[in-house]
Amino acid sequence: MKIARKWFAGFCLSLLTVPVLAQDEAAKTTWTCPADVVALVQTLPENDRVLNWWNWTTYEADNTRSDFGALCGVTVNEDNFANNEEVIAKLRQGNPGYDLIVPTSSSVELLIREGLVQPIDLSKIPNFANVSEHLVNPVYDPDNQYTVPYQWGTLGIGYNKEAVGKEVTSWDDMWTFEGNVAWVDDPQGMMSIALNLLGLDPNSKNAADIAAARDFLVEHGDNVRALAADDGQEKLLSGEMDMVVEYSGDVFQVIANCEANPDQGCADKFDFVLPVEGTIRWVDNLAIPTNAPHYELALAFMDYILDPQVAADISNYTAYATPNQKAIDDKLILPEYLNSEIIYPTEESAASLFAALDVGQEATRLYNDAWTELRTLLGQ
Repeated sequence: MKIARKWFAGFCLSLLTVPVLAQDEAAKTTWTCPADVVALVQTLPENDRVLNWWNWTTYEADNTRSDFGALCGVTVNEDNFANNEEVIAKLRQGNPGYDLIVPTSSSVELLIREGLVQPIDLSKIPNFANVSEHLVNPVYDPDNQYTVPYQWGTLGIGYNKEAVGKEVTSWDDMWTFEGNVAWVDDPQGMMSIALNLLGLDPNSKNAADIAAARDFLVEHGDNVRALAADDGQEKLLSGEMDMVVEYSGDVFQVIANCEANPDQGCADKFDFVLPVEGTIRWVDNLAIPTNAPHYELALAFMDYILDPQVAADISNYTAYATPNQKAIDDKLILPEYLNSEIIYPTEESAASLFAALDVGQEATRLYNDAWTELRTLLGQ
């Protein structure tokens, strides 16, 4: 569903030291590496004492990999991918050696259907008990046979309050805004929003519905200046765009950096909203690719990630919502994030959220073709 989550690029790199997101050195996980995993590691050649993780960009805490490595006696290597389609394409050619991937809910069913991921043994992931009830047994992976949740969030509108001049509450506020707007370059995501606004199934496989969504977006795209490859938050910060469709954590990271660096002159300049008409809620997951070389280590890493302190460290760093209910109950999440009704939507606002799910190969082609036509019609 989404493209890589990148915090900042270019001039934004100077803002990466953010006190509000810093790791609390006094807070350490009490998780211990299972004895059988430690013993297994000792049987491996030293150059094979590794866990290979394929993840989104900047999507972990500073100490996530290093702490696990120290506890289990391994090195955690991380590669980054740009989108779910890249993961699917590479795994279709054969797993090149990854032990863990982080697919979005919209791609999990396809990965399962094509045999690109393998079942997990939940008995070896006792911390799965910490997962929030609303994220257990998801429709895209009944009984969590293949995945455990990693982070979750929403797609909404980030905007420059000074440039827009009023509070934004709806998609209509964006359609009618007389300024510079960027949409995220996500065919199914954007058209799912249009389908929902048209009163249609946001995961429709019907060609006529998909065409209607395309036409709706073209009709409402006069102010679109870019289809952003998930750098909408950078365009917002630079002033290139006044309003962007982006992922919640990306914009909240910008806001946190601005508040932590008042000399940058952007404190209280930006906001993020979940439009009242409804929008997408997505879940990113940990899954083990077929033919993963270190299956037992991957299970241990899943359990480690679901430790309350480890989970809290990640969400406090990324500004996305944790799936870890114990981390929430133990108040390990930064108050400014936990108290945000956008990062953790209220029951009322959550009622308008919907999931973008796998629509199958033929419908995916229809969405992509419609998006290509939209790009041409919008001059993008």
